[in-house]
Amino acid sequence: MKYRPSRRTRRVAIATAVVLALAGMNGPALYGFASEQYHQYVINKPEYKAKNGHWDVLNVPQKYRINTIHAALLHTGKVLLVAGSGNNAANFKAKSFRTVLWDPEKNTFKNIPTPKDLFCSGHTQLPDGKLLVAGGTQRYEKLNGDVKKAGGLMIIYNEDPDGPKTFPAGTLFTGKENGKTFAAKDPVVVPRAKKVTDRATGKVTVVHSEARVYVEALKDGPSHSTGTQDNYRIHGLTGADARNFYGIAQKLSFDKKDFQGIKDSFEFDPVAERYMPVDPMNEARWYPTLTTLQDGKVLSVSGLDEIGQVVPGKQEIYDPKTKKWRYLPKRRFFPTYPALFLTDQGRIFYTGSNAGYGPDNIGRTPGIWDLKSNKFQVVPGMSDPKILETSMSVLLPPAQEQRYMVLGGGGVGEDPKATDKTRIVDLHAPSPRFKDGPPLYAKARYPSSVILPDDTVLTTNGSGDYRGRSASNVLKAELYDPAANTAREVADPLVGRNYHSGGLLLPDGRVMTFGSDSLYADKDNTKPGVFQQQIDLYTPPYLYGKSRPKLTAGAAKTLSLGQHATYGAPHAAGIKKMRLMRPGSFTHVTNVEQRSIALDFTVTKDGKGVTVTLPKDPSLVPPGWYMLNAVDGEGTPSKAVWVKVAPERQ
Repeated sequence: MKYRPSRRTRRVAIATAVVLALAGMNGPALYGFASEQYHQYVINKPEYKAKNGHWDVLNVPQKYRINTIHAALLHTGKVLLVAGSGNNAANFKAKSFRTVLWDPEKNTFKNIPTPKDLFCSGHTQLPDGKLLVAGGTQRYEKLNGDVKKAGGLMIIYNEDPDGPKTFPAGTLFTGKENGKTFAAKDPVVVPRAKKVTDRATGKVTVVHSEARVYVEALKDGPSHSTGTQDNYRIHGLTGADARNFYGIAQKLSFDKKDFQGIKDSFEFDPVAERYMPVDPMNEARWYPTLTTLQDGKVLSVSGLDEIGQVVPGKQEIYDPKTKKWRYLPKRRFFPTYPALFLTDQGRIFYTGSNAGYGPDNIGRTPGIWDLKSNKFQVVPGMSDPKILETSMSVLLPPAQEQRYMVLGGGGVGEDPKATDKTRIVDLHAPSPRFKDGPPLYAKARYPSSVILPDDTVLTTNGSGDYRGRSASNVLKAELYDPAANTAREVADPLVGRNYHSGGLLLPDGRVMTFGSDSLYADKDNTKPGVFQQQIDLYTPPYLYGKSRPKLTAGAAKTLSLGQHATYGAPHAAGIKKMRLMRPGSFTHVTNVEQRSIALDFTVTKDGKGVTVTLPKDPSLVPPGWYMLNAVDGEGTPSKAVWVKVAPERQ
C-alpha cells in the first residue's frame, strides 16, 4: 500500500517549506512575515491550546476605548473599567473623566458618567454587591522646571471653640513679614477649636484646631516665593474672626509638586449602573488601598493627601450601613497602595508589596497587623527586600491554607532594578517566614496574577525596568501550581503590559488583561509612550477539554456562614472540587480582594446535584457576592453561579 502522509504532517511540511524558501531569499521582511504566519499556525493548533491556552483581542468599539487604570468584576457579571482622567493631564484639565461598563456575556459596552477624577483611587467589594470607590486625583504632579507659581502647604488655625469655618477656593493669605499673597486652590473646612477642662483646677483652656490647604502665588516668577516660615492674615475676615483664624506656612517655593488626592467616596451600583456619592473620607487619598474586613466594613490606608504628602499613618474605616467614615484610634505608616489582606482571626497581613510613594526605609517590612491593638508582628525571610516595590501579591488557593506569594518587584521609585524572585509564606506555620518559590519567567516589575478555579495562578507580563523603560516589557505568562510548588510557561501575551495594567477572572473561566502605561515607546527612551488601550482575553488550557461540568443555581442565592445549599449538576459524580471565588478589583499591581475558598460538598442521592457547606469563619469568607465553580477531575471548571454570602450576625 502506498504511504499517504496525514493532513497534519502535510500542513507542517508546507508551513516549514514556506519558511525555508522565504529565508533563502534573504528577505528580512518576508522572513518575518513567514515566521509570524508559522507562529500563528502553531499557537492555533488544538493540542497547543490544550496545553498552553490561547489569547484573543477583545473588539472594543472606538467610542468605548479608554485608558483603563482600574477594573472590577461586578455580581451582574459585568466589568467596570475606570480611567478617570487616565493619567492624561489634558483630560484632567478638561474634566474629561471616563468609566465604561463591559458585559462579557453579550460583549456590549456602556459609557458611565463619572463624577470625579477617580484616577488612582481605591476600590473594594461591599456586602450588598456595590463597589466602593474612594479617593482619586485633585491635582496632577508638576516636575522641577514645570512649576511656574510658587506654592505649598498652608496650615489654617482656628482658636474659636464656637464653630467651624469654611474657606472657599481662591481665599487669599498675605504674609505679615514677607507681604506676599497666596491663594487657596481648593475649599477647606477648619473645625471648631476644643475646650479642655483641667480636672484638678477646673480651668478651661481652648486648644486650637487646624486644617491644611494647598496655596499658590497669584503671579508667575521667583520673586513671589518665600524662604522662611511666616504668619498669614486671611483676607475678608474682621473682628474676632480676624484674630481667631490665621495661616502659617513654611517655604512656599518652586519645588516639584506631587499628585494630590481627594476625599470623595462613591458606591457604584451594578443594578442601577451609576455612581452614588457617600460620606467623604476624613483624609484625601491618592493611591490608597481599600480592604474589606470580616464584618463588611472597609479599611482605607495610605495615599497622597491634599498637598501631595503620604498620609502619615492615619487609617479609617467605612461602614456600609451608615455610609460614614471614622478614624482608627492609632496610627501606622504604610507606603502607597500597600498590599493588605484580610487573614483568618480578622487580622491584616501586609506582604510588603506596594506601588510607589513613600520613604524607602519606613513601612516596607512585611508583617501581621492587629487593628485592635495596633501591634505588628514582623514576618522575616523576604528575599530581595530592597526591590519589593511594584511586586504582585496573591493569597494562594485555597484560602484556608493562608499561604501568600509575592512575585517580582523593583527598586523604590524609578530605580531600574527588578527581580525574578517569588516568595511564599505560610501564616499557619508556628513561626511564619518567607521562603523562595520557583523563579518567575523573568525579572519583572508590575506582573499581574489571577487565581483560577482549578487552584492554579496565572501570572502575566510586567517589565524589567521602571514603566517599561528601554523596551523592557516582558511578553511571558505562566501557570503556578501551589500544591506542587511548580510553574510552567504558557502562551505568550499579545502585547506588553507594565504600569497601570492588570487582570481579572471572568465568570466563564477566562481571564481579561488590560492597560499599560509605558514611559517611552522605544529602546533609546526618546519617543513618548502611548497608553495601551487594547483588552485581551486569555482562555486557559482547562477550557479546551472534551467536556465541562455544569452547575445551576440553587433555591437560595443568599447564604449564611456555615449554611448548606444544593445546586444542580447533571454529572455530579465527576466533580472533584467546589470553589467559592471572590470577584477581583484590580489596580496598580494590587488586588487584595481575590480569594478562592474550598467548600466541603457531597453529591445528592440522585447524582444530579451537589450540596455545599460554607465555612463558619467570616475572616475567611467576608460578606459579599461570590462565584461558585464546580471543578472536575481534569481541572475543568463550570461556568460560575453567583452566590451572596450574608454578613455574620452580630
